[in-house]
Amino acid sequence: MSELVTSAKNGVQSIRKVIFASSAGTIIEWYDFYIFGALATTLASKFYTTGTAAGDVIAWLGTFAVGFMVRPFGALFFGRMGDLLGRKFTYVLTIAIMGSATFIIGLLPTKEVLGVWAGVILIILRILQGLALGGQYGGAATFVAEHAPQGKRGFYTSWIQTTATLGLFLSLGIILVVRVGMGEETFNDWGWRIPFMVSILLVILSVWIRQSLRESPLYQQMKVSKTISKNPLKESFTNPYNLKWVLIALFGATMGQGVVWYTGQFYALFYLQQIFKVSLVESNIIVGAALVLSAPFFVFFGWLSDKVGRKKIMLGGMLLAVLTYYPIYGAMAAFAPIDTGQHFLFGYQGYNMVALSALVFIQVIYVTMVYGPIAAFLVELFPTKIRYTSMSFPYHIGNGVFGGLVPMIGLAWITATGNNFAGIWYPMIIAGICFVVGVILLKETKDVDISDASTSLSGMSEAAGKKDKE
Repeated sequence: MSELVTSAKNGVQSIRKVIFASSAGTIIEWYDFYIFGALATTLASKFYTTGTAAGDVIAWLGTFAVGFMVRPFGALFFGRMGDLLGRKFTYVLTIAIMGSATFIIGLLPTKEVLGVWAGVILIILRILQGLALGGQYGGAATFVAEHAPQGKRGFYTSWIQTTATLGLFLSLGIILVVRVGMGEETFNDWGWRIPFMVSILLVILSVWIRQSLRESPLYQQMKVSKTISKNPLKESFTNPYNLKWVLIALFGATMGQGVVWYTGQFYALFYLQQIFKVSLVESNIIVGAALVLSAPFFVFFGWLSDKVGRKKIMLGGMLLAVLTYYPIYGAMAAFAPIDTGQHFLFGYQGYNMVALSALVFIQVIYVTMVYGPIAAFLVELFPTKIRYTSMSFPYHIGNGVFGGLVPMIGLAWITATGNNFAGIWYPMIIAGICFVVGVILLKETKDVDISDASTSLSGMSEAAGKKDKE
């Protein structure tokens, strides 16, 4: 009996170590990505010259979007590597690439020294960041899920989901500390480089932690039984049964999750700064407070998805976003530092940081609903031998393409129409489409036993198809 208790304790300690190591690296990945977006208004004109400040910001956001657009290619390349060579090796490699690119951005001369080449090199570094991030998330989610016990995958993988918020919070915190400590002028001159360069220390720590982990037990089992996929890309995307679930995952879950995520966690900050003219320091405080208060809800909704299912929670978050974004942003305009002259439901009330933070908090709650359960959902859709590849691709199309375009499309629509609320049309449309597709086609996955590849949804569909042919 005592041996069983000891074994159970060791199992708990093992999963905790896996979660900590996977989360630590993922925090850094998101930290690296976010500091680029958070400093858009500060750095845009240092690397681009379009003739107007708004044009420089759009160019900067375009470069930001490039990093998102290439994430699906990173998902394919590193997903294949993860299914062929193992989960551990692949995500250690991705974090090293990501961190190195971020560190180099901190050293990169501006257009005053390199001219147009400054912007070109920046785009190349953003591509490297995007490719690495495309391989990072699938590895972390798969690694944790393949260690988690049946019936608790939503809870355990939801801890990884908090890391994106923590990475954003860490980036905002370091930017705030450096900016306040150095003063506005010095920070704008050269202090902005420090947040980029600090990341190399975090990367070294994360790689060291991850190197101490053993390989995923399910992958190790495949290795011993010699059932590792010889061609994960072919099996993922030429197999009609698996491809069907890749497409359902994209159009019924991840594209809606992506736009809700980037609206609540990133675009809200950009809106505060660019549209409502909240200062960088105060906007970071507003969003930072909302992020801290909402972080536990990722774990709550992950845990709840183990009880009631992934589908209804994720689709519920999308529906709430579609129905309430307009009132939320109308209320944000009412509490901005200036009266923009454009209102929805609410007249101008005067500047109120607490009210703005509460309104951002509501948006992030929607994020926790769509994002908390999705790692477990995607893992449960696909067989073990092609899981890394199959789940990474729809996730990064949904987040990298549909989600990553939220800031650029939003600002472009605002500029084209003169309507400050046009920026939220795009996420509302995409989330609405995804909700409808999800209601019709999405299946519940919480009871799938991933230790048996044949019981994944794509595995079951394939088995059923073969049986029908026979």
